[in-house]
Amino acid sequence: MNEFTNLQLYGTRNDVSANAKSVSIQALSERLADGIDLALAIKQAHWNLKGAQFIGVHLMLDTFRNELDDLNDKVAERIVQLGGTACGTVAAVAARSRLAPYPIDAHAVGSHIVALADRYADFASAVRRNIDDTDEAGDAGTADLFTELSRGVDKQLWFLEAHIQEAAGSMPGPGRITDR
Repeated sequence: MNEFTNLQLYGTRNDVSANAKSVSIQALSERLADGIDLALAIKQAHWNLKGAQFIGVHLMLDTFRNELDDLNDKVAERIVQLGGTACGTVAAVAARSRLAPYPIDAHAVGSHIVALADRYADFASAVRRNIDDTDEAGDAGTADLFTELSRGVDKQLWFLEAHIQEAAGSMPGPGRITDR
């Protein structure tokens, strides 16, 4: 048992196998913590942006937050559908998020975009692993939810990267992309 499945599981008529439920609840719980952490990072950036692109990025981040909140809600509800407990308190998220802490001293628009893009990339990578893990465990419904989450997060990452990519296809920072 791990920290997510130590919680009492509730009986359900959902006929996903017990093993698949366990795999799915763990994966969903991990992404819920990361997703809420990312949603809070979006607001941190939204509130503290400074620079020439302020209004456009400020409004874009509001849209991102609303979309991510909807996806996080679907993740939490799937946990409960499988008989688990969705843990979305600040304390639970702080203890469980696997994303790097967001820099609260960032102010420049570009600094926020790079910081968010790095966290989006990490989150998207974990979601893609979860698609395969839950599918292999036999929970096609959760794999499908992770696919939906992947598409949404990848789109937002694309928008962020469009702000920092050069015309030649390079990007600053640890997630540097080059033409191949």
